[in-house]
Amino acid sequence: MKVRWTSSARLDRLDILDHIATDSPRAAARMDALFAEAAETLAAFPQKGRLGKIAGTRELIPHESYRLVYEIADDVVWVLALVHAARQWPPERG
Repeated sequence: MKVRWTSSARLDRLDILDHIATDSPRAAARMDALFAEAAETLAAFPQKGRLGKIAGTRELIPHESYRLVYEIADDVVWVLALVHAARQWPPERG
């Protein structure tokens, strides 16, 4: 199975890494590796994450502070969002 990041999930990842890098570029690099490794495990084990809060999604916790939200479509795992635990998820519709 392939793992693909949506453009919004890539932006989430970059925003998180930029924020971490302001204090520690090395910590940002370690976190990026952690995110990448977690997502890549889904290629072999797409059901690894728990059922998501949004129907049709699953959630993997690569770090205690972050949740990786994804869906499985045909032979692709789509990473939809990377969310800090302090953020409201799913976002409220207004």
